Formats: sequence, C-alpha cells, structure tokens
Amino acid sequence: MTHPTETSENSVTSENPEAPENPEAPANPATPESSEAPAQKKDRRVLRAVLRWTAAVLVLAAAGAGSAYGVIASDRGDLPGLATESDGRWEYPRIERPPLPEGAPAPFAEGNLREEHFADLRALVLPAPKGATADRKLTGHDGWLDTDRYLAEYDKEHRRELAEALRDGGLRHVAARGWTMPDGTRTRVYLLRFNSGAFARDYRRNLTSNGALPAGVERVDPDHELRNNTTAVRFTYLRVFGEQRPYGKERVRFAYTDAGDVMALVVQSDDGHTPAVPFHQTVALQNQLLG
Repeated sequence: MTHPTETSENSVTSENPEAPENPEAPANPATPESSEAPAQKKDRRVLRAVLRWTAAVLVLAAAGAGSAYGVIASDRGDLPGLATESDGRWEYPRIERPPLPEGAPAPFAEGNLREEHFADLRALVLPAPKGATADRKLTGHDGWLDTDRYLAEYDKEHRRELAEALRDGGLRHVAARGWTMPDGTRTRVYLLRFNSGAFARDYRRNLTSNGALPAGVERVDPDHELRNNTTAVRFTYLRVFGEQRPYGKERVRFAYTDAGDVMALVVQSDDGHTPAVPFHQTVALQNQLLG
C-alpha cells in the first residue's frame, strides 16, 4: 500500500493524463541561457536605479554641504535677510574712569569706610552720545549744579521735603549733564555726592518710600529687565522705573543708582516711540562708570 501522496511506478495521476512519465522533470525544460537572461536583465535594471538614486543623493548632499559652508563662512551682514538691524543704541564716546588723586583709594577699596569717590565728580558724569545737543541749563557754574535745578525734576509737592532731606543728609555737590537727540528724546543725568555711602542710601530710600516722582508722572512700573541685567556691577544698587499709560505729551523713564557716597538719577523723556534700549544703555553705562 502506498502513501497517499505517492503514486505507483506504472500509473499516472488522473488529474493530468498527458503528464510525462518522469513527474520530477518540468514539461518544458529551459536552457541555462534562457533561465539566466531575465534575472540578469532584472539585476541590471535594479543596479541602474540604485546608481541613479545614489548619484542624486550625493549631488544633494554636496549642494547642502556647500550651502552650509557658505552660511558658516560668510559674515552675518553679508547674507540676504540675515543682516542685523540696529536696536536703537546710541553711539557713545570711549568711556574711561577719571584718575584718582595720588594716594587716594577707590570708592570700595578696603579701608575706605565712607565709600568716598575721590575722583572729580564732574568727570564721573556720563558724556553725551554722538549727535546730541547739550542742555545748557544743566551746565551749572564750573560744572556744579544748583540744588534747586535738580529738585525741579520732581513735583512741587515733594520739593520742600526733598530739600530738607538733602540738607540733613549732608549733600556736598551736584554735577549734571543733559542732552537732546535728533528724534527729540531728552536725557538728564544727575550725580549727588553725600558725606558717606550711608547718607546716600538713606536719601535714595527716602525718595522711593515717600512716593516722589518726576514732574508730570503719576504712576510708574518697575523695570526688572535692566535691573537683572546689571546686577554684575559690584557695590552698586539699581532701581529702574517706567511711566504707566496713559501719559501726556511725554513718556518718562528714570532710574536711581547707589554707588558709595554718590547717588545717580537718570531721567529720559520722549514722545512714546523711543525704544527702551537707549535708556537701558545710558543707565548701564552710568552705573558702570560709578561702580
């Protein structure tokens, strides 16, 4: 008895009566040439396709690498659309601290307990930027400004109290400088020197605690951005404010800096369109000059 999948040697399958005697041999055996030719043609087509895609990828990669190199190697201003626009900074002259008298210590040197600035206070006032028109009202007499001119920056209701605080605090000198830029932005810088750093700090605290604001300003917001960016100036204390909307014909920004026995006030007024950058720049430079 045979296995169900097998046939006897002398029989053929009933499904194909014309099948050859040798069931293992194909009905139309092909020659080696006819069986290999289609495979070789197919292999060549695949190879050509692979080569074309490889070439395309290499061309794209080369082009991309060339573009990347061009971006890296070129100056930023030379690339279309990538030129850095001016952020509104003013062009200040080279700023250097004035020399100290021979043998005098720096304001925050060890042993200078009163934190005195022995350099000429008038030389510590920030110079005006390029293109500015000087405010002659702040020139003073030999560079020293009357106290009343400084107090005129504040509302009338606070001037008397501030004048008393200056007398009690041992105010020694006031130096100032002011200028107007071509766009109408006005800047005033005041430096007040007291008998010691403690007196200067007390006066600044009095200013901020009693609500004294520049003339015409009713409400202000603290400007934390500049304060955080300038904390690296050692031994100085900075408070920055900006007028809240709605404001009148002018918007006012102002800042206080404590630096030893000197307190600085920087006030800037504009029509509301000047960016904050030149104000921040001015305050930061004055802060660095004192620190």
